[in-house]
Parts: sequence; C-alpha cells; structure tokens
Amino acid sequence: MILYKLVAVAVLGLATSVVGQRALAQTTLHLTSLPVTTPAGSVIYVAGSFNNWQPAAPGYALARQPDGSYQLTLGAEITGPQEFKFTRGSWETGEAAAGFQPLANRQANLGPGPAILTYQVASWQDQRPGAVVASPKAHTLAANVRVLTDSFQLPQLPGRVRRVWLYLPPGYSQAGRQRYPVLYLQDGQNVFDDATAYAGEWGVDETLNQLRASGQDPTGCIVVAVDNGGDHRLDEYSPWVNAEYKKGGEGDQYTNFLTLSLKPYIDAHYRTQPDAAHTAIAGSSMGGLIALYAGLKYPQVFGRIGVFSPAIWFAKDSILSYERRRPAPR
Repeated sequence: MILYKLVAVAVLGLATSVVGQRALAQTTLHLTSLPVTTPAGSVIYVAGSFNNWQPAAPGYALARQPDGSYQLTLGAEITGPQEFKFTRGSWETGEAAAGFQPLANRQANLGPGPAILTYQVASWQDQRPGAVVASPKAHTLAANVRVLTDSFQLPQLPGRVRRVWLYLPPGYSQAGRQRYPVLYLQDGQNVFDDATAYAGEWGVDETLNQLRASGQDPTGCIVVAVDNGGDHRLDEYSPWVNAEYKKGGEGDQYTNFLTLSLKPYIDAHYRTQPDAAHTAIAGSSMGGLIALYAGLKYPQVFGRIGVFSPAIWFAKDSILSYERRRPAPR
C-alpha cells in the first residue's frame, strides 16, 4: 500500500474592503506601502485560493509603479470569495502583521464589476528578530526516479505543458522482457521529492523500494506522476464547474490527455502491462476527484482506482450522479 503524508492547514482570514474602481479592469490588488526593510529589487507576489497558494506563481507578481506602490490586475474569471497573502517568493518570506505577529489570510469577495483593493504590508516573516531563513529544501527522490520531461504537451488543452515524473522499479534495466503494471498519480510535485512538494512528499518511491527489498512486492510496478497545472489545477481536476469558486470544467480534456496521449506514450516506450487489470490511477483531494472520474469514465483503461481524501465537495451532486449512470464494470 502506498503511504501518503498529507498535511491540512486551516487558517482564518482578515476582511478587506473595496476602495475604488477601475473602468477597464476586474479586480486590481494595490499595495501602497511595504516595510522600509524590504530588500531592494524584491519581487512581490500574491498567493491564494485562486492560484493554488503558490508563493511565487508565474503571472501573480505585482508590478512596481512609478510612485513606488505595487499592483496586479487579476483575471476576469477570478470572482467570488477569495483568500490570499503577499510574499517575496516563498512562505518563509511571506507577510506578517505589525510586530512580526502571524497574519491570518486576507479575505475578499470579488464581484463581477471593476474594483481596486488597497493593502499595506506591515512586516515580513523572515525579518523578525532572531528569525532564521530556511535553506532550500533538499531533493529526496530515490535514484530510480527521474523527470521524464518538464514539457509534455497536452494536446487536449492547447498551449499547456506538464512535468512528468517516472519511477522504474529496482532491477528494471536488468529484467529483460519483464513487463510491469503502471500506476498514474496526480499532483506529481508531491509524489517523490520534498524539494517540490507542497507540504512534504508522499514517499511513494521509498515505500515501493522498501516493499521490493523486503520481498512484499516481488514484481514491482512503474509509477507515472503528472504535475498539477498550478493555476489550472481546479479547472483540470474537475469536469464540472464549481459555482462558488468558478473553477473546474476541464476534467474531460485532462482525463483524455491521460488516456489518449500520456498512457499510449508510456506503453510505447516502457515495458508495461497495458491492460486495465494492470493499470491504476490515483490521487488525493482534487487529484482523488479526477482519479475517480477517470476510472468511472474509462473502466476499460483504468482497472484500479486509488482515491484518497477526495474533494467530492467540489462536485458532489455531479460526481454522484455520474457514478450512478455508469454501468458496473464486468
């Protein structure tokens, strides 16, 4: 059994208010002041519910203005209740309240009309007296894991590419003609490497290697892990749009990518057992939701499904209705 290490973080937010409007924009975040100790040349980012809480997400850096303020206009699709914080590119260098006290998530309910939300950053966490800035996390992936490519194209979602990780079981290169079952995992950033994981890696490679070494898994398996799409994670991991978050709706394209593009490539280039009985798909949270959907949609491809703490809430009525309409596998 693959062991996951999942960490959930719950925080409260601080309400903000709309203080202006902009004729041609939807919502603009405007930082009017930063601590005087902010290092010169710092890039200021916003991380929140609209970009999977990535502290240095491309496209979410605020632009410095001639008056020394910073601002970013969010995409028109970002509406409704949102939570966020400002960072200098990492959570270690995220914002803090006055006196370097912990700061709850900022909150705003973004309406359909143009608006400017104005904020100030009181302090930075890493500048707290006695604070130690964490060193970059060390890579922890096992020797039999590698990045297959960092730019696998998703033809079903034109213009998007994805990093794909590959785990080959110990002894694969010496096994001659032996073929292996395959497990496809979502949120690939979290699967093998602590340096890329959101809240600690899942330890899939170490666990499988230990099972093999102890004789509990004499044959082994291939693992293919696909990074999530960052800003597009919620969109790609649900076929249905969530009315509150206004995200989702690209799950069909994403599962088609897995089934019609990625799996054929893996089967053509590695010694797989390509039938459904030896092909599994799994994921956690939103990744669990899309793994469940993929298994229901393509039972002739994915004969086994691993669903861990699935985000059923995101598409509850839709996924349950879909499941009831699917014929039971034979």
